[in-house]
Amino acid sequence: MKIVEYYDRFIVPVPKAEGTNYRASKQKPPFSPLLNGAALVQPDGPGFKIDGHTVSWANWVFHLGFDVRAGPIISLASIYDLEMQKYRQVLYRGFISELFVPYMNPTEEWYYKNFFDCGEFGFGQSAVSLKPLADCPTNAVFLDLYYAAEDGTLVKISNTFCIFENHAGDIMWRLTELGIPGEVIREVRPEVSLVVRMVATVGNYDHIIDWEFKPSGSIKLGIGLTGVLEVKGVTYTHIDQIKEDVHGTLVADNTIGVYHGHFLKYYLDLDVDGEANSFVKNNLETIRVKDHNSPRKSYWTVVSETAKIESDAQIQLGLKQAELVVVNPNKKTKVGNNSEKWTGGVYVDQSRGDDTLAVWSLRNRQIENKDIVLWYTIGFHHVPCQEDFPLMPTLSGGFELRPTNFFDSNPVLKTRPPNHVHWPNCTT
Repeated sequence: MKIVEYYDRFIVPVPKAEGTNYRASKQKPPFSPLLNGAALVQPDGPGFKIDGHTVSWANWVFHLGFDVRAGPIISLASIYDLEMQKYRQVLYRGFISELFVPYMNPTEEWYYKNFFDCGEFGFGQSAVSLKPLADCPTNAVFLDLYYAAEDGTLVKISNTFCIFENHAGDIMWRLTELGIPGEVIREVRPEVSLVVRMVATVGNYDHIIDWEFKPSGSIKLGIGLTGVLEVKGVTYTHIDQIKEDVHGTLVADNTIGVYHGHFLKYYLDLDVDGEANSFVKNNLETIRVKDHNSPRKSYWTVVSETAKIESDAQIQLGLKQAELVVVNPNKKTKVGNNSEKWTGGVYVDQSRGDDTLAVWSLRNRQIENKDIVLWYTIGFHHVPCQEDFPLMPTLSGGFELRPTNFFDSNPVLKTRPPNHVHWPNCTT
């Protein structure tokens, strides 16, 4: 092999490495403020059980799987209905189908830097071992995972998943009643949830993937982004020197953190009480009072719209106020699909765009009262700042699936407070 042509448009100084070492053993004073440690003790052990790949906790039971492309896969998630005295299915299968990371620099050296982290690298294949007491709290239980390498040999990732009960100091529900003469009623229930966590390191970013289950019936899906920025070298050392679009932020001498985005596409096959589900938009619409029957000039009400075909269900959140629900129209309850799984196609690098979500949805199939899948996109427009350099504090986002008219009443109304753990010389 020989070089037939070499082309270099410009020469820039190499950025200084001073002050960029993030390893604790290599850092020198002065240090940031010391944070006091805390201990979480469960004398009776964890409140969840793991049987093979089935996890049972509180009123939840679900299957935890692993895929080299998607990473964690949650399936067959059901919640116990105290009134009906049975488990009711909510989620058939859920996972991250793709993470698209486009960089906003159109120049010759950068225009091609657009990554499909799941399809090109694999979230599962990029999973890293979790560090006890740092990635996960003291009460966490860890699981090892295995996958087959390209040559068929077995690859083990120790501590791939951690599962733990999260006592974050949040409140599940509370009420102080002051309307009774001579009496104050105060009832509070602390929030406790179950978290399943994995970290995938793809290139310069660590992705913290959380599935959080709440006794109220909610499933919270969280993503945390941390790591090092994708940077480019420049001649500038101060923003006053910049007279052109550099497609990023000057985060240090001779260093531009390039603008980019992170777009995660979740695959959520929500089967509420069965496969036959519908997608409903509960639009919040303003009503103007015109007949003078009320002193009010306006109010809002809910106008429900059931999606008949796929195009009816394509929504850009934030443009119109609405609550989005997946319902079982046959049982008067909520949450719902099919075999298409990978947003960017089965083989992303070789796809011509004919096997992607954009093409599938053009079929405009009937989706009312069908086995449907919800595709949800969460996006970050990342404008780097100096605080992101040399290593970026975790940027978190997510969304929550909440029961809506699924239960007959508040499912955690009768939840008893956790037993207090008594420590010597400690009072409550």
